[in-house]
Amino acid sequence: MPKHPRLTPHLLAISIAALTVSVPVAAQQANAITPAPNPYLPATMQTPAPFALPQFGLPTLPDLRGVPIPLVGTLSPTPTRPYTMRPGIPQDTKRQMMQMMMPIMNNVFRMSMPDAMNWFAHKIPAKPGLSFDDVVESMMLRANKLNFKYVGNNLMYKDFQAVLGDFEAPRIEVHSFCDIAVGRDLLKISPEFLVFLPCRIGVMEDADKKIWLMMLDWNLDWVAGYENQMGVTPELARGAIDIRNKMEEIMQAGADGDL
Repeated sequence: MPKHPRLTPHLLAISIAALTVSVPVAAQQANAITPAPNPYLPATMQTPAPFALPQFGLPTLPDLRGVPIPLVGTLSPTPTRPYTMRPGIPQDTKRQMMQMMMPIMNNVFRMSMPDAMNWFAHKIPAKPGLSFDDVVESMMLRANKLNFKYVGNNLMYKDFQAVLGDFEAPRIEVHSFCDIAVGRDLLKISPEFLVFLPCRIGVMEDADKKIWLMMLDWNLDWVAGYENQMGVTPELARGAIDIRNKMEEIMQAGADGDL
Protein backbone atom coordinates (compact mmCIF):
# COMPACT_ATOMS: atom_id res chain seq x y z
CA MET A 1 0.00 0.00 0.00
CA PRO A 2 1.58 3.35 -0.92
CA LYS A 3 2.62 5.54 1.93
CA HIS A 4 0.94 8.92 2.05
CA PRO A 5 3.37 11.84 2.12
CA ARG A 6 3.51 13.87 5.32
CA LEU A 7 1.76 17.22 5.24
CA THR A 8 4.57 19.72 5.64
CA PRO A 9 3.81 23.45 5.78
CA HIS A 10 4.95 23.83 2.15
CA LEU A 11 2.75 20.98 0.93
CA LEU A 12 -0.11 22.27 3.04
CA ALA A 13 -0.02 25.66 1.35
CA ILE A 14 0.01 24.14 -2.13
CA SER A 15 -2.70 21.59 -1.31
CA ILE A 16 -4.99 24.21 0.16
CA ALA A 17 -4.50 26.53 -2.80
CA ALA A 18 -5.64 23.67 -5.02
CA LEU A 19 -8.52 22.90 -2.68
CA THR A 20 -9.80 26.44 -2.72
CA VAL A 21 -9.87 26.38 -6.49
CA SER A 22 -11.39 22.91 -6.91
CA VAL A 23 -14.04 22.88 -4.17
CA PRO A 24 -16.23 25.75 -5.49
CA VAL A 25 -15.96 24.48 -9.07
CA ALA A 26 -16.72 20.89 -8.09
CA ALA A 27 -19.66 21.99 -5.96
CA GLN A 28 -21.14 24.01 -8.82
CA GLN A 29 -20.76 21.10 -11.23
CA ALA A 30 -22.25 18.62 -8.77
CA ASN A 31 -25.24 20.80 -7.95
CA ALA A 32 -26.01 21.30 -11.67
CA ILE A 33 -26.85 17.61 -12.19
CA THR A 34 -30.26 17.04 -13.81
CA PRO A 35 -31.59 13.45 -13.71
CA ALA A 36 -32.59 11.72 -16.92
CA PRO A 37 -36.33 11.15 -17.48
CA ASN A 38 -37.67 7.93 -15.94
CA PRO A 39 -39.35 5.86 -18.69
CA TYR A 40 -41.42 3.97 -16.11
CA LEU A 41 -43.16 7.08 -14.74
CA PRO A 42 -45.78 9.23 -16.48
CA ALA A 43 -44.74 12.70 -17.56
CA THR A 44 -46.81 14.28 -14.80
CA MET A 45 -44.67 12.54 -12.19
CA GLN A 46 -41.34 13.50 -13.64
CA THR A 47 -39.34 15.94 -11.52
CA PRO A 48 -38.85 19.05 -13.64
CA ALA A 49 -36.48 20.81 -11.24
CA PRO A 50 -32.76 20.00 -11.29
CA PHE A 51 -31.65 17.56 -8.62
CA ALA A 52 -29.53 19.21 -5.91
CA LEU A 53 -26.96 17.19 -4.02
CA PRO A 54 -27.02 17.60 -0.22
CA GLN A 55 -24.63 20.12 1.22
CA PHE A 56 -22.00 18.81 3.61
CA GLY A 57 -21.11 22.02 5.38
CA LEU A 58 -17.99 22.82 3.41
CA PRO A 59 -16.19 25.76 5.01
CA THR A 60 -16.24 29.13 3.33
CA LEU A 61 -12.79 29.62 1.88
CA PRO A 62 -11.25 32.63 0.20
CA ASP A 63 -11.16 32.44 -3.57
CA LEU A 64 -7.44 32.33 -4.34
CA ARG A 65 -7.77 31.78 -8.09
CA GLY A 66 -5.35 34.12 -9.77
CA VAL A 67 -3.45 34.79 -6.53
CA PRO A 68 0.17 33.73 -6.98
CA ILE A 69 1.56 31.39 -4.34
CA PRO A 70 4.58 33.14 -2.80
CA LEU A 71 7.99 31.65 -3.40
CA VAL A 72 9.17 31.31 0.18
CA GLY A 73 12.40 29.47 -0.56
CA THR A 74 15.36 30.26 -2.73
CA LEU A 75 16.49 28.73 -5.98
CA SER A 76 20.15 28.97 -5.05
CA PRO A 77 22.03 25.74 -4.26
CA THR A 78 22.80 24.82 -0.68
CA PRO A 79 25.87 26.85 0.40
CA THR A 80 29.09 24.92 0.81
CA ARG A 81 30.91 27.42 3.05
CA PRO A 82 30.15 27.19 6.79
CA TYR A 83 27.98 29.93 8.32
CA THR A 84 26.69 31.10 4.93
CA MET A 85 23.47 33.09 5.43
CA ARG A 86 20.69 32.62 2.90
CA PRO A 87 18.78 35.58 1.44
CA GLY A 88 16.10 36.90 3.74
CA ILE A 89 12.41 36.53 2.91
CA PRO A 90 10.70 39.91 2.36
CA GLN A 91 8.04 40.79 4.93
CA ASP A 92 5.45 41.26 2.17
CA THR A 93 6.06 37.67 1.05
CA LYS A 94 5.78 36.39 4.61
CA ARG A 95 2.59 38.37 5.09
CA GLN A 96 1.12 36.93 1.91
CA MET A 97 1.88 33.39 3.06
CA MET A 98 0.41 34.06 6.53
CA GLN A 99 -2.76 35.57 5.07
CA MET A 100 -3.14 32.51 2.87
CA MET A 101 -2.53 30.05 5.70
CA MET A 102 -4.70 31.52 8.45
CA PRO A 103 -8.07 30.89 6.71
CA ILE A 104 -6.88 27.34 6.13
CA MET A 105 -5.96 26.81 9.77
CA ASN A 106 -9.22 28.30 11.01
CA ASN A 107 -11.80 27.25 8.39
CA VAL A 108 -10.49 23.89 7.16
CA PHE A 109 -8.88 22.46 10.27
CA ARG A 110 -11.08 24.42 12.71
CA MET A 111 -7.89 25.36 14.51
CA SER A 112 -7.78 28.14 17.09
CA MET A 113 -4.60 29.80 18.33
CA PRO A 114 -4.37 27.45 21.36
CA ASP A 115 -4.86 24.49 19.00
CA ALA A 116 -2.01 25.69 16.77
CA MET A 117 0.32 26.19 19.74
CA ASN A 118 -0.53 22.71 20.97
CA TRP A 119 0.75 21.28 17.67
CA PHE A 120 4.10 23.04 18.10
CA ALA A 121 4.56 22.02 21.73
CA HIS A 122 6.03 18.79 23.05
CA LYS A 123 4.88 18.45 26.64
CA ILE A 124 5.21 15.93 29.46
CA PRO A 125 3.27 15.96 32.74
CA ALA A 126 5.29 15.60 35.92
CA LYS A 127 4.49 12.66 38.19
CA PRO A 128 2.01 13.45 40.94
CA GLY A 129 3.63 14.30 44.24
CA LEU A 130 6.71 15.99 42.80
CA SER A 131 7.33 19.56 43.82
CA PHE A 132 8.20 22.24 41.31
CA ASP A 133 11.74 22.44 42.75
CA ASP A 134 12.14 18.65 42.49
CA VAL A 135 11.28 18.84 38.79
CA VAL A 136 13.74 21.65 38.07
CA GLU A 137 16.56 20.08 40.10
CA SER A 138 16.11 16.75 38.29
CA MET A 139 16.34 18.55 34.95
CA MET A 140 19.58 20.25 35.95
CA LEU A 141 21.17 17.01 37.08
CA ARG A 142 20.32 15.23 33.84
CA ALA A 143 21.49 18.17 31.70
CA ASN A 144 24.84 18.10 33.51
CA LYS A 145 25.11 14.35 32.95
CA LEU A 146 24.50 14.85 29.21
CA ASN A 147 27.03 17.71 29.05
CA PHE A 148 24.21 20.07 28.11
CA LYS A 149 25.28 23.49 29.33
CA TYR A 150 22.79 25.48 31.41
CA VAL A 151 22.86 29.03 30.07
CA GLY A 152 20.07 30.88 31.86
CA ASN A 153 16.48 31.15 32.99
CA ASN A 154 13.43 33.36 32.85
CA LEU A 155 11.38 33.17 36.05
CA MET A 156 8.27 34.64 34.46
CA TYR A 157 5.99 34.31 37.46
CA LYS A 158 8.27 36.58 39.49
CA ASP A 159 7.98 39.27 36.81
CA PHE A 160 4.20 38.82 36.86
CA GLN A 161 4.34 39.60 40.56
CA ALA A 162 6.94 42.41 40.55
CA VAL A 163 5.92 44.22 37.36
CA LEU A 164 2.22 43.43 36.95
CA GLY A 165 1.25 42.93 40.56
CA ASP A 166 -0.24 39.57 39.59
CA PHE A 167 0.03 37.11 42.48
CA GLU A 168 -2.68 34.81 41.12
CA ALA A 169 -0.70 33.41 38.16
CA PRO A 170 0.81 29.95 38.65
CA ARG A 171 4.53 29.34 38.81
CA ILE A 172 6.04 29.51 35.33
CA GLU A 173 9.75 29.25 34.49
CA VAL A 174 11.75 28.89 31.28
CA HIS A 175 15.19 27.26 31.45
CA SER A 176 17.74 27.43 28.63
CA PHE A 177 20.35 24.85 27.65
CA CYS A 178 22.94 24.47 24.90
CA ASP A 179 25.07 21.68 23.47
CA ILE A 180 27.85 23.90 22.18
CA ALA A 181 29.39 21.28 19.87
CA VAL A 182 26.13 20.31 18.16
CA GLY A 183 25.00 23.93 18.15
CA ARG A 184 28.14 25.01 16.34
CA ASP A 185 27.76 22.26 13.73
CA LEU A 186 24.13 23.19 13.10
CA LEU A 187 25.01 26.87 12.68
CA LYS A 188 27.74 26.01 10.18
CA ILE A 189 25.11 24.37 7.99
CA SER A 190 22.23 26.75 8.67
CA PRO A 191 22.93 30.04 10.46
CA GLU A 192 19.16 30.58 10.62
CA PHE A 193 19.05 27.80 13.20
CA LEU A 194 20.18 30.43 15.68
CA VAL A 195 16.54 31.41 16.22
CA PHE A 196 16.05 28.07 17.98
CA LEU A 197 19.11 28.44 20.22
CA PRO A 198 19.57 28.17 23.09
CA CYS A 199 17.18 25.29 23.60
CA ARG A 200 14.40 26.12 26.05
CA ILE A 201 12.34 23.99 28.40
CA GLY A 202 9.35 25.58 30.06
CA VAL A 203 8.08 24.35 33.42
CA MET A 204 4.71 25.54 34.62
CA GLU A 205 1.73 24.77 36.77
CA ASP A 206 -1.60 24.65 34.97
CA ALA A 207 -4.99 25.76 36.25
CA ASP A 208 -5.19 22.60 38.38
CA LYS A 209 -1.68 23.07 39.83
CA LYS A 210 -0.43 20.15 37.75
CA ILE A 211 3.19 20.59 36.68
CA TRP A 212 4.08 20.34 32.97
CA LEU A 213 7.37 20.42 31.07
CA MET A 214 7.29 21.77 27.51
CA MET A 215 9.57 22.55 24.60
CA LEU A 216 9.24 23.49 20.95
CA ASP A 217 8.69 20.27 19.03
CA TRP A 218 11.13 20.28 16.14
CA ASN A 219 10.52 16.62 15.40
CA LEU A 220 11.97 15.79 11.97
CA ASP A 221 9.01 13.53 11.26
CA TRP A 222 7.47 16.70 9.79
CA VAL A 223 9.88 16.46 6.86
CA ALA A 224 10.39 12.69 6.74
CA GLY A 225 10.76 11.63 3.11
CA TYR A 226 11.32 15.21 1.97
CA GLU A 227 14.75 15.85 3.47
CA ASN A 228 16.42 16.42 0.09
CA GLN A 229 13.69 18.72 -1.19
CA MET A 230 13.75 20.70 2.07
CA GLY A 231 17.56 20.99 2.04
CA VAL A 232 17.98 18.98 5.26
CA THR A 233 21.45 17.50 5.04
CA PRO A 234 22.31 14.27 6.90
CA GLU A 235 24.55 16.31 9.23
CA LEU A 236 21.75 18.78 10.00
CA ALA A 237 19.31 15.94 10.61
CA ARG A 238 21.68 14.10 12.96
CA GLY A 239 22.43 17.27 14.91
CA ALA A 240 18.77 18.24 15.27
CA ILE A 241 17.78 14.73 16.31
CA ASP A 242 20.61 14.57 18.85
CA ILE A 243 19.57 17.88 20.43
CA ARG A 244 15.91 16.90 20.53
CA ASN A 245 16.68 13.51 22.10
CA LYS A 246 18.77 15.13 24.81
CA MET A 247 16.14 17.75 25.48
CA GLU A 248 13.47 15.08 25.76
CA GLU A 249 15.65 13.07 28.14
CA ILE A 250 16.12 16.17 30.33
CA MET A 251 12.37 16.77 30.32
CA GLN A 252 11.60 13.16 31.17
CA ALA A 253 14.09 13.16 34.01
CA GLY A 254 12.41 16.26 35.41
CA ALA A 255 8.95 14.73 34.98
CA ASP A 256 10.07 11.55 36.77
CA GLY A 257 11.93 13.38 39.54
CA ASP A 258 15.17 11.47 38.85
CA LEU A 259 17.26 13.11 41.56
